[in-house]
Amino acid sequence: MGQIRADAIKDQIRDEIVSGVLAFGSRLRIDELAGRYGASHMPIREALRSLAGEGLVVAEANKGARVVSIDRRHVGHLFSMRIALEVTLAREAATAVTERDLAEIEALEQERLGLAEQGHFREAVQTNQRFHRRIYEIPGNHEALSVLDRHWLLLAALWSRFGYRPERLGGVASDHDHIIRALRDRDAEASGVLTAAHVTKTRQDLLAQMALAPEAVP
Repeated sequence: MGQIRADAIKDQIRDEIVSGVLAFGSRLRIDELAGRYGASHMPIREALRSLAGEGLVVAEANKGARVVSIDRRHVGHLFSMRIALEVTLAREAATAVTERDLAEIEALEQERLGLAEQGHFREAVQTNQRFHRRIYEIPGNHEALSVLDRHWLLLAALWSRFGYRPERLGGVASDHDHIIRALRDRDAEASGVLTAAHVTKTRQDLLAQMALAPEAVP
């Protein structure tokens, strides 16, 4: 029961970070959170430990925790790491992909396109993550996947906070189409190159959105 309670609180805190209710860099005090969610200290501490593992919260000795602080340099470093991992997994996926894998990947892209056309950009971003994760899980490199998963929720929070340019959707669709074709051709080189370009464009888009934000982002 205690674990269920901690998981529920973790989900609430995560949602409030992603939605911007809890600002980047804001202090998360145990007493305040306990009152906010009507819980004891133990499930609050468990929830914060879990969120620290997701990269959304930073634990501070004797001070509780705070929401992770974000600047453009941090985001740049995050994407540099992701490009290296995603290119490796994309290349490996091209040599191991099956027809069933391709069918599921293509279905996710169609779902993403439908959501984007309806203006459901947040849901489209979530489906976009599922599209890429489905590719990256093909090689069976669980260690690399765990690193990518750890930072996905932080990236989702950033997209939610700073917005997603609708005009980029056409470019994403084109990129995804080329990546799918590279996978279908079992072309590891093309899969890696296209993935590197795609993630680099994503980094540029997010940094540009951060630069346009009303709040100053260093």
